[in-house]
Amino acid sequence: MLKQVQSQHFQALLGKTGTLHLPDGSELPIHLDNLVETPRSQLPNSERMPFSVELNSLGPTTFVDGLCSLELPELGQVQDIFVSRVPAMGRDPGVGYFYIAFN
Repeated sequence: MLKQVQSQHFQALLGKTGTLHLPDGSELPIHLDNLVETPRSQLPNSERMPFSVELNSLGPTTFVDGLCSLELPELGQVQDIFVSRVPAMGRDPGVGYFYIAFN
């Protein structure tokens, strides 16, 4: 299912809130902030345009990284999305900031 994920699946979610299902079974309310396509990173013979997604939690969280699931338009619940935490770097330290890369 991960190979089917394209940037347009996240396009409709930009600026909206959703739920990230964490590896321990808990749910984390999130806001999808940014989507960046990286055409220069595309591998030969690859159909997917590489892209990344930035999101943040709506409240404090201790989650750092792991395989999560997320509901995506047209695909439904997508499992095994690796989500990584990134430093707040001057942003609100009361929430968690996360990054997902699709190559």
